[in-house]
Amino acid sequence: MADFPTLPDGLTVRPLAADDVADASALLEAAEELDDTGEHWSPDDLTEWWVNDLVDLERDSLAVTSPDGGFVAWATVLALPTFRDAFRIILEARVHPAWRDRGIGCGLLAWQLERGREVHAERHPESPAVLSVEVYTSMSSLEGLVRRAGLEQERWYFVMERPLTDLPAVPAVEGVQLVPFSWDRDDEVRRAHNAAFTKHHGSADRDETTWRTLFTGQRAFRPELSSLALVDDAVVAYALAYVFEADTAANGYEQVDFGQIGVLPAARGRGLAKAIIATSLRAAAERGCRSAGLQVDSENVTGALRLYEGLGFTKRRTQVSWTRALPAVVSQ
Repeated sequence: MADFPTLPDGLTVRPLAADDVADASALLEAAEELDDTGEHWSPDDLTEWWVNDLVDLERDSLAVTSPDGGFVAWATVLALPTFRDAFRIILEARVHPAWRDRGIGCGLLAWQLERGREVHAERHPESPAVLSVEVYTSMSSLEGLVRRAGLEQERWYFVMERPLTDLPAVPAVEGVQLVPFSWDRDDEVRRAHNAAFTKHHGSADRDETTWRTLFTGQRAFRPELSSLALVDDAVVAYALAYVFEADTAANGYEQVDFGQIGVLPAARGRGLAKAIIATSLRAAAERGCRSAGLQVDSENVTGALRLYEGLGFTKRRTQVSWTRALPAVVSQ
């Protein structure tokens, strides 16, 4: 297993523990003043992300603390169990602003890259893998770090928002019934999501555990703001909505975020995506949300960027996926 990184004298390195979430959340909030990601993570949010059956904190995470016990930095190496073309391994880390420019980030990234190679070799050596660091363009120090480490820009993602005023009309689509999400259709929506994203970059068939841990099982998921399109009582399109309490506390108002939006290939070209999004926008406005947000791949194969722009969303931030490709290991 990858050795702990060499860091400045006096710092302690150990795996993250479940009860580190409050310190990690406070570190992220301090870093947000510089990094401007627009993201806010409460301790409960981090618990959902880190403390579950998909993550091995003992092997795949680090916490760095100062001599007085202060939280200096953290790093994780996370890989979901399913994939299509390449096994994607996500490297996430953050260093407290007061401790930056001392080589800590460089040390953590080196450990992540090595641990990522190990995860590939341990779990799916027969397939190619991708080590990925997601970097907002506002994070200049992290961008410089991954560039110096030899990672390359792979993909650009736009974070888009719109106010919940002057809302688009919900178009009528013949033969289609628009309804809110209901729990009896949860697995049907999962299967529709898998079918809708077969051609999308970096997508994967989501198994039941992943789906219920990171998607509809989140505290932030709002079924009453999520919309489904039914044809002959079967789901053909969906928009899943979330409201994050930490964002609400930081911003002073509620924003509805669309986490997953999809239309089955056979149902495309009928205006279903516009219909379900418009339905959810109106539901969110009635609840009192002030804005809506989503993230889109700039090269989305279904032309989603044009759709969202047509619905009044504008680009707010850009996130770049910096990656290192690992070839499949051929067994002898």
